Amino acid sequence: MNYQPKYFIIFLLIGISSYAQLDTSNFFKPSDTLNKPRRNAIIISEASLATLSLIGLNELWYNDFQRSGLHTIDDSNDWLQMDKFGHVMSSYFVGRLGADVLNWSGVSKKNQLIYGSTLGFTFLTAVEIFDGYSKEWGFSWSDIASNAVGTGLYVGQELLWEEQRIVVKYSFHRTKYAELRPDKLGENFFQEVLKDYNGQTYWLSTNLYSFFKDSKIPKWLNLALGYGAHGMLTGTNEKIDAFYPDQDRIRQYYLSLDIDLTKINTKSNLLKTVFSVLNMIKIPLPTIEYNSKNRVVFRLFYF
Repeated sequence: MNYQPKYFIIFLLIGISSYAQLDTSNFFKPSDTLNKPRRNAIIISEASLATLSLIGLNELWYNDFQRSGLHTIDDSNDWLQMDKFGHVMSSYFVGRLGADVLNWSGVSKKNQLIYGSTLGFTFLTAVEIFDGYSKEWGFSWSDIASNAVGTGLYVGQELLWEEQRIVVKYSFHRTKYAELRPDKLGENFFQEVLKDYNGQTYWLSTNLYSFFKDSKIPKWLNLALGYGAHGMLTGTNEKIDAFYPDQDRIRQYYLSLDIDLTKINTKSNLLKTVFSVLNMIKIPLPTIEYNSKNRVVFRLFYF
């Protein structure tokens, strides 16, 4: 479903969690041992923010639509699966944030994975239950599966390599489709970033040095594989699809260079935190596109 406000809530939580307690230059330095005041502050902050977010969603979003009994919906083919990639990224990134802040407080690696990396999956599952009780949407098992993939991608790499060699990233460019259907795809730039799947691209960005540590490859250089889609004004389940009969839906696959901001050398713990948050954004660099119409396009700077 084209339902992106919940992603905005998540990214808002990320920003608040990352910057709200900026006190001293040493604040961002992870603790070597368990720091109970930090840990308790994290637990209280996350529980409060998550609760307030769910209450806000219920009051500001779901109350505007008719309620129903719990029901499911098969939206696995909607929007050429762009919304599913959004779920993967949200679950991955929020889970990574959850683990990072527990690491900052000195919590053990095991507990970081159990209680931190599952934060995204838990929050998004709660939102999915809300969807299940809304007549407008429904509980989507494909959304749950996508959330699990995002969490699994983080946890799996930590168990296998004890580091994140492959990172999920996001990029966006404006398209002509939002003005054709602004109520669904966004009425301004900020809404389009959240709603217009035609302009979104999701990336798996792989750090090359982490796989070839004996090479002279720069530690910050990544190779990224991206997926996007184009030509969409409706989801396939929408009844108003007949009003937009000429949609030319195209899948797009990308190969590009990227920069891992977390691998940039700095002694500043503040900058390390800022780089970690900004690392969710794909850096615009030369890109090769291959699409479902068998066309190959070179883009000098694709975003």
